[in-house]
Amino acid sequence: MPNNLIHSTSPYLLQHAHNPVDWYEWGKEALEKAVREDKPILVSIGYSSCHWCHVMERESFEKENIAAVMNKFFVCIKVDREERPDIDQVYMDAVHMLGVQGGWPLNVFLTSEQKPFFGGTYFSPQVWVEVLNNINRAYRANRKQIEETAEELRLHMLTSEVARYKQSPSPSSLIPDLNEIYNKFSAKFDRKWGGLDKEPKFIMPSIWLWMLRISQVTKNPEAVGRVTFTLKKIAQGGIYDHVGGGFARYSVDRRWFAPHFEKMLYDNAQLLSLYSEAYSVTKEESFRTVVYETFDWLQRTMMDANGGFFSALDADSEGVEGKYYVWTKNQLRDILIDHEPLISAYYSVTEVGNWEHGTNILMQIKDESEFIREQAIKPDEWHLTLKESKAKLLGVRNERVPPALDDKIITGWNAMMVCGLTDAFRAFGESLFLDAAVKNIRFMEDKLFDGIKLYRSFKMKRSQTEGFLDDYAFYIQALVRLYQVTFNEAYINRAKQLSEYVIAQFFDSADGFFFYTSRTAEPLISRKKEIFDNVIPSSNAVMAQNLNQLGLLLDRDDWKTMAITMVTSLGHLIKQEPAYMSYWGIAYTELEKGLAEVVLAGEDIDRLRTDLQRNFIPFSIIQGNTGTSDLPLQKDKKPVDGKATLYVCYDKTCKLPVHTVDEAMQQLAQI
Repeated sequence: MPNNLIHSTSPYLLQHAHNPVDWYEWGKEALEKAVREDKPILVSIGYSSCHWCHVMERESFEKENIAAVMNKFFVCIKVDREERPDIDQVYMDAVHMLGVQGGWPLNVFLTSEQKPFFGGTYFSPQVWVEVLNNINRAYRANRKQIEETAEELRLHMLTSEVARYKQSPSPSSLIPDLNEIYNKFSAKFDRKWGGLDKEPKFIMPSIWLWMLRISQVTKNPEAVGRVTFTLKKIAQGGIYDHVGGGFARYSVDRRWFAPHFEKMLYDNAQLLSLYSEAYSVTKEESFRTVVYETFDWLQRTMMDANGGFFSALDADSEGVEGKYYVWTKNQLRDILIDHEPLISAYYSVTEVGNWEHGTNILMQIKDESEFIREQAIKPDEWHLTLKESKAKLLGVRNERVPPALDDKIITGWNAMMVCGLTDAFRAFGESLFLDAAVKNIRFMEDKLFDGIKLYRSFKMKRSQTEGFLDDYAFYIQALVRLYQVTFNEAYINRAKQLSEYVIAQFFDSADGFFFYTSRTAEPLISRKKEIFDNVIPSSNAVMAQNLNQLGLLLDRDDWKTMAITMVTSLGHLIKQEPAYMSYWGIAYTELEKGLAEVVLAGEDIDRLRTDLQRNFIPFSIIQGNTGTSDLPLQKDKKPVDGKATLYVCYDKTCKLPVHTVDEAMQQLAQI
């Protein structure tokens, strides 16, 4: 018999809908039941592509005897952390305060008033039953002590991270600051494999996006070299899907070899931006290949027919992690025949296997140019062989049982994808990227926006959960990026409308930062503010960047002041902990360096825009005036001598109008 999750829209919750555990979604029914029956609450948090979540479900939540203990002593609530990151944030914070290493599945025990008192992550079946029984006994025998501890923890959780870390701005100088920050990154750089010298290895795209900007400001070529080296090593590793395109979530080793095989939309969205920007700087052809192959995978596997993008692919297929992606040498012989020796050499495939059970993860050890030289083959012949071989392998792989697809569509992650597609369009000038971005934003406009506010997710229908700060921040960012490649001012008008809503509903005037949830959201025991960057940038950092850029576009000094206050009050932290403040670092660099405004005027400006944006010009906002603009800077910008004209402006002062991209780039270089 199904439990209460059967009516959920979350793929993760639906995975648990036939467990013998009497699961509830988070909400009034479950919370009132806990009070009425005077039972503690078990909140179990995970997501659909989480490997250890599946393991714990299989070992414990599907077992009748274990479920009976859970049902007898607790009100059991399942939470999809991707649909309800607000709940996940609160109770992950609580577990950290209890001295436990966080992760998923996250299992937290609460009083009937939702106050946490114990928690952990994965538990083996034997340990889990012991924990359940011990907590029940303790809750009955030592109720007062548990409630006192829970209240003490709740009060501690009310102290905001902003209050803990915010400081008065201290004097700063951009280039010395960036040199100091770069030296900190350099000390932690993995000179053999790229990235930061640690394991497991997450790619952390915002670090490398920031490093490209650091290099441009400080004129440090070594910084670009570090980014190029890192991105090549990542694209050669097993973390990249050489057959189908796209990136796994992280590598368990420092070589980028063995991925945790799940693929997340938010990673791949950011990596489209990163590889596209890196291509703009370096013109490295392998970066172009990564962008196009990843986009092909997104279209083939992750795109809804109406233009939205799904959330994730599971790590497992047929109950085995990575089975869908790995190969034996015999399989390659059967599929590739004469080309097998060359492809096996290129991707480090051996008879005994480089992975589990005699299988191989495809990993490129050498640069392609070095491999071609060693094999004494013609580049054109090799490229054709590689292309045909990948197509054959993909055709065979498509016949395998695929990993489970989490087909909910999350607003913030889709907005990140719009940014990634827009950045790809800027770098390569191909309309297929822009078409997908526009289609995606229309999907969100139709399905996830009611004219006033955004909603978190969509699966067959719109969820009832309002969007969180990251949904709004990334959506506004996507609108600003789309405007700059289309010059459609409807995008800026929508960005302005949503920014005003976010300020009204999320802003805390007491400290100048934004809450993660709106004023009208369901109240939890703590209302969080997201400060630190992680695999997804901090929503406050993205919002600070939005306010600065929109303040410039709309001549809103009040918004620019808000951005300055946010960024400068964390300036010390950006310098002390740059790896965890990397998107704040991007916002800080934009503020301190300043953004040039480039206005293109005239009827035939698409060619100029395309040629201009193929360059790496991160410290600029591009505007287009075709004669009907309402934006403040464009009012007196007309084409000169009847030709399309570029105006390069900075701090409300414009240089002489020019007619070529080369001239405009020279002017930008002087700012």
